[in-house]
Amino acid sequence: MAKPLEGIRVLDIGTLLAGPWGATLLGDFGAEVIKVEQPDTGDSLRGAKKDGEPGTPLNWLIDSRNKKSVTLNLRSSKGQEILRELVAISDVLFENFTPGTLEKWGLGWETLHEVNPNLIMVRVSGYGQTGPYSDRPGYDRIALGFSGYMYPTGFPDRYPVRPAFATADYNTATFGAYAAMLALYARDVNQEAGQLIDLALYEAPFRISSNLIASWNATGKNRERIGNRNPGFSPAGTFETSDKRYVQIAAGGDNVWQRLAKIIGGETLAEDIRYKTSRDRIKRSDELEQLIGNWIAERDFAEVEQTLIEAGVPAGGILRASDIAEDPHYRERASLIEFEDPVNGKIAMPGIIPKLSQTPGEVKWTGPTLGAHNKEIYEDLLNKTKKELEALQKEGII
Repeated sequence: MAKPLEGIRVLDIGTLLAGPWGATLLGDFGAEVIKVEQPDTGDSLRGAKKDGEPGTPLNWLIDSRNKKSVTLNLRSSKGQEILRELVAISDVLFENFTPGTLEKWGLGWETLHEVNPNLIMVRVSGYGQTGPYSDRPGYDRIALGFSGYMYPTGFPDRYPVRPAFATADYNTATFGAYAAMLALYARDVNQEAGQLIDLALYEAPFRISSNLIASWNATGKNRERIGNRNPGFSPAGTFETSDKRYVQIAAGGDNVWQRLAKIIGGETLAEDIRYKTSRDRIKRSDELEQLIGNWIAERDFAEVEQTLIEAGVPAGGILRASDIAEDPHYRERASLIEFEDPVNGKIAMPGIIPKLSQTPGEVKWTGPTLGAHNKEIYEDLLNKTKKELEALQKEGII
């Protein structure tokens, strides 16, 4: 079955996640992704540990799946010339160097656009290609703080908390893939030229911060940390069961509250006038959470989940990796898959997202070994001879 992006060639010359993972998303749906890496060292993502074990890092195997790896020293003039050869026959390029780096190497937008007017170039950096902070380095943690996303995250008596995963990196990469698709549509359907896409690492988390800035503009008040509580929805929160598991409840609607109240307090609680409306319940969030927390604390997770689900109360556990590995819903929907890697064995990983009914994506291979596709790309695609490749390798170009 044909993949929706077959025939699209993508160059990934970035490192780590914020740029490269956008290329991974396109590769999941059939794009040919050529991962350009520094000889000997490769992408910095390769340097992460494999959960304390020897071997290829798991995050490299998963986050760089479906890519072809070539080595190329972009700091050398010959390496830069070879990249321009690749650009001439490619559709999209992802990069996330500090602004000015590619220009210093003769690989800036103006140059590459001249080489290939149809090229779409996705540039990811900490603060964008323009603006007073554009020359500052950017990392996930820094971007989360600068975006406003991090300040309201956590409990009121503690400092702001960073999410457990690289939220800014992954969200920016997702926006990068989305932007590349928009530009491909504009190019191929609307017959427009290729274009530059400028993404700052803080912009994706800022974009998903909902009414954060609008609320401040309207009220003059900053949104503060309130833990797991929803300021406009009650009862809602996280509660611990007797077997030390965690369950979340979202029962802010009047009808849902009635169903939950009957479970934890019977008709008396369900008819209590103090909790009749959403506004009433929001005002009394503390006491409601105490009532719910006491009921849940006396029961194990399985009983709590079954009781609430059967009663039509929106609830669910906070799953650990071990829970996900055993969950039938993940398996049934192929949200979790196991891929048999010929070198590293069976690798558990997230499946293809989103699910297309007619042209679904596919995992063809995990993150490749460094330079695994040098022959295929340089000999077969760029028509370089074995003698040329030997010389380039001897000079440290590839």
